[in-house]
Amino acid sequence: MSVLDKFKLDGQVAIVTGGASGLGKAMGKGLAEAGANLVIADINLDLAKETANEFETETGNQALACKVDVTNVSDVEQMVSDVMDQFGRIDILFNNAGINEHVKFEDMPYDRWVKNMDVNINSMVLVSQAVGKVMIKQQKGTIVNTSSMSGIIVNTPQPQAAYNTSKGAVIMFTKSLANEWAEHGIRVNTIAPGYMETELTRDYFAQGGEMIDTWMNFTPLGRPGVPEELQGAALYLASDASSFVTGSVVTIDGGYTAL
Repeated sequence: MSVLDKFKLDGQVAIVTGGASGLGKAMGKGLAEAGANLVIADINLDLAKETANEFETETGNQALACKVDVTNVSDVEQMVSDVMDQFGRIDILFNNAGINEHVKFEDMPYDRWVKNMDVNINSMVLVSQAVGKVMIKQQKGTIVNTSSMSGIIVNTPQPQAAYNTSKGAVIMFTKSLANEWAEHGIRVNTIAPGYMETELTRDYFAQGGEMIDTWMNFTPLGRPGVPEELQGAALYLASDASSFVTGSVVTIDGGYTAL
């Protein structure tokens, strides 16, 4: 097998949560272009269908849209059932759904703290457990979790204790699961993106200001990343190119955490 062949995902089935837009969509597109059939799991079904249709048209691979609240056990179990009914296998899980709030800790209502934990880490627990049962039966699978450089360092100057805490938990969850499931042929890794310019944040970056200046001054490359710059790492971790990689954190932050 050539080195390029190791990156191919022909015929494999990949679930991407939060896959209808932003980082999830970009990473899903990369997997589809490498040959995978995609499951776009998102709380916004219309947008998920739009993304699925786009992927099918562009790549010729199958794409299934699923409406899923990743914090809801029944939704997650139904998604796994639907995927198995259509494809009969799950090779790749990309846990990507997430939220963030800039709120001073002393002012954050407890229910908002819980919401951040539910979406950013507890959802990964639910989805990984449900999908993991399938992968254990298969004795093979790859899970990639989206953490953040915020799980490694404390961002400044914005207050986001809930986000940082949840993303730090993602990293330790990844390492723990990698250890437990290695015997089943399942690899578990995480990516830790830095500041990314998406359709949701583009105007924010364009406005500039003190906060943006601070972020860019701490980023050696001097700019935010774009979602497409995550595709290479996502494909590497999802494919056999990383067959001896598990429990690892791949940081994609323009050098921010190097300082």
